[in-house]
Amino acid sequence: MSSKTITIFHNGEELSEKTSLCMKEKLQARGYLVRDQFDDDTDLIVCVGGDGAFLRAIHRCDFPGCPIVGVNTGHLGFFQDVLPSDLDQFIEQYESGEYNLQELNTVRAIVTTVDGHKHPHMGLNEITIKGRRSYSVHLSISIGNQYIEKFSGDGLLVATSAGSTAYNYSVGGSIADPRLNLLQVTPIAPMNTTAYRSFTSSILLPADLSLGVIPESRENRIYINNDGFETAYNNVKSIEVRVSNTSVHLIRLKGYDFWSKVKDKFL
Repeated sequence: MSSKTITIFHNGEELSEKTSLCMKEKLQARGYLVRDQFDDDTDLIVCVGGDGAFLRAIHRCDFPGCPIVGVNTGHLGFFQDVLPSDLDQFIEQYESGEYNLQELNTVRAIVTTVDGHKHPHMGLNEITIKGRRSYSVHLSISIGNQYIEKFSGDGLLVATSAGSTAYNYSVGGSIADPRLNLLQVTPIAPMNTTAYRSFTSSILLPADLSLGVIPESRENRIYINNDGFETAYNNVKSIEVRVSNTSVHLIRLKGYDFWSKVKDKFL
């Protein structure tokens, strides 16, 4: 009998609920304590759904230190490594240690407002910086302490390697192997005219360099979106984006290969 505690999350869809119940019954039959609320003594998180459900679970648990595994009942399923038909196989591999832990780096943004308050945001996939809807945003960009450009366009997306296949890829960014610890800064609909000169392709930054952003006007509202969670700010003085010290530990079963998954999902 196992004394391990496992927390199961699902996205509320019918298939996900059925799969979660099936997984719970199988785990309880083997002696695991199974619940639907995360606590610090959780040994494993099982997330049933798609990549969106996986991201919501990560944020709900405040980027937990314990391993997490995804059961794919969604569509793309980049983070999900188990099919609903393979629950018994997963449990056996988990108990025998036939898996690897993939360490996924995260990105952190600190928004400083004119009153001096600092507001942190964390993302597993990406953080985007945008202006008011249907309006261009004008941002002064620096890398490290070096001023680079005044960006004009719909916004900036700063992706981790793990998030490079998500929104980043949709707006023209490059796919990066998740074993690379870097940030990818991808412009969203950049202006490139005689009046405005902006980078039109991604910039790759090593983990020890930060991205500095200063809005042209503090009166305009700035929107920070981390993995789909949006926060609006007025009177933004500056934004610093860098690789976070926090990482997520994703279970990968034997036979997993990132580039094979890229081929299967995109080609």
